[in-house]
Amino acid sequence: MAAYCQVTEKRPQFGNNVSHAQNKTKRRFTPNIQKKTYYVPSMKRNVTLNLSTRGIKVIDARGIEKVVGELIARGEKI
Repeated sequence: MAAYCQVTEKRPQFGNNVSHAQNKTKRRFTPNIQKKTYYVPSMKRNVTLNLSTRGIKVIDARGIEKVVGELIARGEKI
């Protein structure tokens, strides 16, 4: 599963580990991705989404109907 949030569109970011001696090695900052299943009454089915924890909070605030509508309008596969 790719580290990609379908709601907030967060993806991995890249940077450096920096040691005390200032040696720099490449590293990856991955978002906290969770697989969540929601029931969407208008579609009359369950929808499974890959969400960051921020994306889960967005769904709690706006509602699953509105968020799924935005995903469909954006062309996201559901």
